[in-house]
This record gives sequence, C-alpha cells and structure tokens, in this order.
Amino acid sequence: MLPIISIKNFSKSFGKTKAVENLNLDIEKGELFGLIGPDGAGKTTTIRTIVTLMAPDSGEIYVNNLDVSKDIRKIRSITGYMPQRFSLYPDLSINQNLNFFANLFDVPKKEIAGRKKRLFQFSNLEPFANRLAGQLSGGMKQKLALSCTLIHNPVVLILDEPTTGVDPVSRNEFWIILKELKSEGVTILVSTPYMDEALKCDRIAIMHEGSVLAHGKPEALTALIDNNIYKLTGSGLINKYIDSIVQITGILSVQSFGDSLHLTFPKLTSEQEINDKIKDILKQNFMLKQIEPTIEDVFIALVEGKSQNGN
Repeated sequence: MLPIISIKNFSKSFGKTKAVENLNLDIEKGELFGLIGPDGAGKTTTIRTIVTLMAPDSGEIYVNNLDVSKDIRKIRSITGYMPQRFSLYPDLSINQNLNFFANLFDVPKKEIAGRKKRLFQFSNLEPFANRLAGQLSGGMKQKLALSCTLIHNPVVLILDEPTTGVDPVSRNEFWIILKELKSEGVTILVSTPYMDEALKCDRIAIMHEGSVLAHGKPEALTALIDNNIYKLTGSGLINKYIDSIVQITGILSVQSFGDSLHLTFPKLTSEQEINDKIKDILKQNFMLKQIEPTIEDVFIALVEGKSQNGN
C-alpha cells in the first residue's frame, strides 16, 4: 500500500537560509503522525509545501498519490489545513463561521446541517453556537478552527502547532478530539514544539535545523538512549549549582527541566557514586531519581551527537 503522504529528497530555501534539506518521510493512511521540534526546525515549511502553499525547490511530495507541484486543486479538496494562526472571523458567530467555511469548500447545502451537528458533538461548542468568535477563549477558538477545517470531510488533516499558547486543559481536550478523528480513519499530520505531545502520536519525526534527526514510534526512539538519566531536584539548583554540576567527572550532559535537572551518565556509573558527588557540591537536601528517558532527552542527545559529528 502506498503511503498517503510521501516526501522524497525535499529541500526548500529562502535566500541563503536552508529551511529544509533533503527530507525523506512517509506517512501511512490512518496514522496520527507528529513533526516534533523547536521553532526554526523546518516543520512549518514542510507543512506549507505539503498543502501546496509553496513549491519545493527540489525533491517530490505526493499526497494520496497526487503531486503537490501539479495537482494543487485536487490536493486542496482532500486536505484540511489548520495553520498556526487560523483566520476565524471575530465578528461572526460560531454558527456563521461554520456556514462560511462550508460554502467556501462547496459543501452541498443539504449536507451542511448534518456536518455541523457532527462537529458540535466532538467540539461541545453547540451551546455557544451564537457566540461571536472574537469572544471565545483560546481553547474554544482552536476547536472552532478545527471544526471549520473539517467541514468538508478531508481525507488528510494537517495541523501546524495547533496547541501553541493554549492552556493545558484545552490542549488535552484537543488531543482527545484528534484521537477520535483518527479512530474514524482520518490521517492526521500535526506539528508541535511540545515534546510531551510526541507520546500521543503513532509515529513521530524529530526535526532540527531543516532535517530529520530520527523518526519512528516514540517508545522506539526513547529506547535509543543508551545511558542512564537521573532527575535531580533541590532548592536553587539552576542558579547556584549548575556550573559545578556540569564539571562532575564522567557526566555526559546536564539539562534544565523546569525547577529540576536531568543528568546523563554512562550506564556503568553507580548511583551511589553519583549521589556522593552531588552531595559534595550541594551540601543541602536534594532528591536524585533515575528516570526513563523522555523525548526531550532523545532530542538533546541527537542534537549533541549531530554537533559532535560536525554535521
């Protein structure tokens, strides 16, 4: 079976800046696939090319076996695209926005009511149908934007950082909706700077500076970490002691995560030895606990490995 999105040797530059370089990626039908990476990684450029808003400099991209450089109208008819800043009309109500996008996508008039009813079922926006879009909370605006994107029943749903700036509760609700859509057979490609959202995807690609560092199932990528990760918590760690902790003999990396630090050591290093070294530095109460590697740890290890290899 052919992948529903196929990217082969795709490159795109803006002047002297290489946004994406020699990207190869396949996304299977029915997958919830995540492009994971920080701002500037090339996620938006890749997505905007997939949805035919820009052309590749080189390489090929196919959506449902349609060429993004040639079959622009056909691709747009089968894809739903939600950009980072979706253009809702603030002076129109939820209901009016849905009607507008239904007409924009040439949804048959006899089907509009039924499609809106279905969208209201998963978005829970029906009680607010007459509220102006400009008066909605951030989470409700995202749900409305998603509903407008889905009004024409796209085969492929493509979302560019849909939960950025949304509160944690709304983020979780949004991902529940995506899971429901996936269960109905919709293929979903979503980009996000939030590494924790990678665990909600079937497969992910970790992007950095225009290239894919690794891709696969999240659990397979965390298994790539061949060292031990420890979480260190204690008062004033980052401001007072991080420079000294970095100098511990044998330590491979130190990364801040909120008010804690993740320390990476070779597997042969004993926990007691690590504990003693930290105790000598901190001279205060602290907690050291070995943890399973996160996607953030994988990203950091891959970036550091790329840097050390001079790529």
